[in-house]
Amino acid sequence: MKQSKIFYAFVKYFFIFLLKIYNRCSVKWLEKVNPDEKFIVACNHVSNLDPLVVGCFFPRMLRYLAKEELFHNKLFAACIRALGAVPVGRENNASAAGALRGFMKLYQEGSDVLIFPEGGRSLDGKLQPLEGGVAVIAARCQAPILPAFIKGSFEAMPTGAKFVKPKKIKIVFGKPLYFSEEIYKSKDGRNVIMTELEKSFKELNAQI
Repeated sequence: MKQSKIFYAFVKYFFIFLLKIYNRCSVKWLEKVNPDEKFIVACNHVSNLDPLVVGCFFPRMLRYLAKEELFHNKLFAACIRALGAVPVGRENNASAAGALRGFMKLYQEGSDVLIFPEGGRSLDGKLQPLEGGVAVIAARCQAPILPAFIKGSFEAMPTGAKFVKPKKIKIVFGKPLYFSEEIYKSKDGRNVIMTELEKSFKELNAQI
């Protein structure tokens, strides 16, 4: 279903207001992104708040896969749909191949996509080992990756929490990662992509 631009803008700026007031959310960009270029936005994942934070402060609508249970409440479902969430069933959510196909389809349809390379939320707030799915998508779509890093959302809403605490949240968007066609197509290209992404995450973590 085609999203209403007015409803998208309303939901986005409503949550930006809440995040800035309640969580004193700050945003930093290390480099201005090309408005005509589509990105795979790769971010660390420590809280259910993360898609909301990244989606609100990225300049365009981000599409991302969300488990279908989050869509049971009609009001909440309308809000996260407005911010780019796409419901995915348990079978696809549990299948790495199904998730990869879903992300590639969204990107190939012309959307910026959001992916959490750790594969799930961190239980202690620390960066977990990265999974290679993001490199597969980037290689097959020959897409640039925009790394992002969040701090504070774990303290505001850790795994299992039902309410958001007024803890300060920070997000920094790093420099886009570009790779040559040779790397995208090479046998070792995915390892090169993952090494660069992990390096970017560590640098952003240190900066933030």
